[in-house]
Amino acid sequence: MEVHGGKDAAVLVPLFEDAEGELHAVFTRRRHDLRRHAGEISFPGGRRDDGEALVDTALREAHEEVGLPPAAVRLVGALPPTPTFVTNYAIYPFVGLIEPGFAWRLQHSEVAEVLELRLADLRAGAGERRLVRKGVPFRTATYEVGPTLVWGATARIVGDLLARLG
Repeated sequence: MEVHGGKDAAVLVPLFEDAEGELHAVFTRRRHDLRRHAGEISFPGGRRDDGEALVDTALREAHEEVGLPPAAVRLVGALPPTPTFVTNYAIYPFVGLIEPGFAWRLQHSEVAEVLELRLADLRAGAGERRLVRKGVPFRTATYEVGPTLVWGATARIVGDLLARLG
């Protein structure tokens, strides 16, 4: 599938089931001092290297950012690509199942923390907010879990995931 965006990127949407049978998604909180998307919640991912398949981008970036080896991921599908409006990326999300209890190894130059959020909590925290970024106000879909606010392209990917799961 094609989507508007000047630069291709891919993310991995890692999912795992806990001992109670609850599904969780794995996110990162980006460092607050980054030039782009500072402090935002995102899935592990990034820009596609020349000649690289998008699924390989998602797996490579997850390995680089949080230490998740590609062999530890069972790919189960893809979600519709989504654009970023300010940074002009076309983001291709790939969904993968992982084992619970993974010992995350953060790429500290980019990732501040890893968040494991229950899908039930994301669904319960769904809403819409007025946000202001770079002086521009806008309304956007959001997912709030405790102090964590997921918005933007990541929220659109979460919405697609929740809709697909029913």
